[in-house]
Amino acid sequence: MEIAALITWLVTAVGGFYMLGTWIARGGVAQQKAGESRLPAPVLFGHFLLAAAGLVVWIIYLFADAHGLAWLAFALLVPVALLGFVMLARWIPVHRARVARLGSGPAAAGAPVPAERHFPVAVVAGHGLFAVVTVVLVLLTALGVGGS
Repeated sequence: MEIAALITWLVTAVGGFYMLGTWIARGGVAQQKAGESRLPAPVLFGHFLLAAAGLVVWIIYLFADAHGLAWLAFALLVPVALLGFVMLARWIPVHRARVARLGSGPAAAGAPVPAERHFPVAVVAGHGLFAVVTVVLVLLTALGVGGS
């Protein structure tokens, strides 16, 4: 179960890196400062940094087999998940506006396009699904379910 958690965490990270890279490449930082992006940079980067820290702790746990590290990794995942839900809630209206705009013809000329509008739905959904599985696997491991 520990290795399964590592694998799902890594798959989740790949999706997260893709979205973070897309957001940065599409000008998300500048847009956030200008109020055009709905994803606050502190939330996005906090989510990334806590998730990365948790992954490092999990890898150390796999080598050290120190039970407290499994709980620390889980504790780091709690705010990661909360920040992820915040970003999802802020991304959904952007996605809906894109879908509505596609159905009504060309976009207004000069209207700013939020960087997060370029996130593929499959990547967002896959990232979320693998994240939930990761949290569950880490919790089950920390609880000692399935042996260690």
